[in-house]
Amino acid sequence: MEEFDVVVIGGGPGGYVCAIRAAQLGNKTACIESRGALGGTCLNVGCIPSKSLLHASEMYSKAQNEFKHIGINTGTLSLDLAKMMDHKAKSVEGLTKGIEFLFKKNKVSYLKGHGSFKDNNTITVKESNGSTKEIKAKNIVIATGSSVLSLPNIKVDEEIIVSSTGALSLKQVPKKMIIIGGGVIGLEMGSVWLRLGAEVEVIEYMDHITPGMDREICDNFLKILKKQGMKFHLSSKVLDVKKHSNGAIVTVETGGKTVEMESDIVLMSVGRKPNTDGLNLEAVGIKTDPKGRISVDKKLKTSVGNIYAIGDVIEGPMLAHKAEDEGMAVAEFISGKFGHINYDTIPGVVYTAPEVAAVGKTEEELKKAGIEYNVGKFPFMANSRAKINNDADGFIKILADKVTDKVLGVHMIGPDVGTMIAEVVLAMEFGASAEDIARTCHAHPTLTEAVREAALAVDKRAIHF
Repeated sequence: MEEFDVVVIGGGPGGYVCAIRAAQLGNKTACIESRGALGGTCLNVGCIPSKSLLHASEMYSKAQNEFKHIGINTGTLSLDLAKMMDHKAKSVEGLTKGIEFLFKKNKVSYLKGHGSFKDNNTITVKESNGSTKEIKAKNIVIATGSSVLSLPNIKVDEEIIVSSTGALSLKQVPKKMIIIGGGVIGLEMGSVWLRLGAEVEVIEYMDHITPGMDREICDNFLKILKKQGMKFHLSSKVLDVKKHSNGAIVTVETGGKTVEMESDIVLMSVGRKPNTDGLNLEAVGIKTDPKGRISVDKKLKTSVGNIYAIGDVIEGPMLAHKAEDEGMAVAEFISGKFGHINYDTIPGVVYTAPEVAAVGKTEEELKKAGIEYNVGKFPFMANSRAKINNDADGFIKILADKVTDKVLGVHMIGPDVGTMIAEVVLAMEFGASAEDIARTCHAHPTLTEAVREAALAVDKRAIHF
């Protein structure tokens, strides 16, 4: 029976990063992945393919609607959806092969199969060819990610009632798509198909979209998406979805009455659940909470001393970069080194157009905690680069402690803010004040000048607005 210092169950962003870092630190390491391709949900049916379609559909939409305003006449445009999907697939394949190369480079053993516990040092691997083998491990890391949630009694078939996985692989543009859930994934997928020609309606149980984000950003985001043509039913509850030969009928309780809505495709986007079933956690005495999550301590250790858990199977935002940070940290903890994760500086991004990005506390959270703060805001319509790019929707908002001026949260909606958020994440990691950002020189003309102006606005001294 082969023995390893570290065995990681799951080859997603948290798992493969953990395996590589553990190997770099001198551990004999193996990573078990059942999908047949590394990268997890993120790379195979999540972050990466969705961004491919978001980028392609945005280029199509701009060519169709915006190029003429800056003197570019394109003539007749046509959509080749099959080619767009092929480009997405090739991008994914290239990146998954890249991880395999990194495993070889760092001498990580890649085991294709499903791993489960026999005891706290033994993993049973059911291999993709049907055979079974056992391996030994001094330390085991659970990094099995998450899967799509559905509503009770509504079954996802990935043909008419689809999850994000099915929405990434539609064979044709639907005439109409109904999205159940106004969160990040639903709005990103809705944006793709809206740009490509579908009518898109979103049904959200809450009275606002993107729950958990700063409310002012949510409300502004909603207005922009409505302007783009997306329709919304807020404070609405889906009661049932019935398939028929040409689509589905969605029964919704909204505005005090029950209505039926017809759609070609229904996208179920109400959240995700941890993949902890099938691990045989009972064999090692690890229990999960009602949501299926595993409890860990500050060093990501479970109730069993040599078993750790990271990513979507533990509490916290279900984000690839959060899992990556935990993966690197746990590899360092196992190796007797110091692992670092700052949960207050994990950014979140919505890759629509405009993008939405945030880090730290929202205004609502600060008010609830009784923390006094100052607000600095700056609109992109006053930023020269955004104006000349004809892409000036949105604003940047900085929340700083009223007494110390320490940056507590930053919220952005606008062009390329998913990249721009990194500046303020770094600032917050170093405990920066709004004044620190305001006194830092930013190149002109750039979108990032809006960050400096928002920081100046905290002290009511923005220059260009």
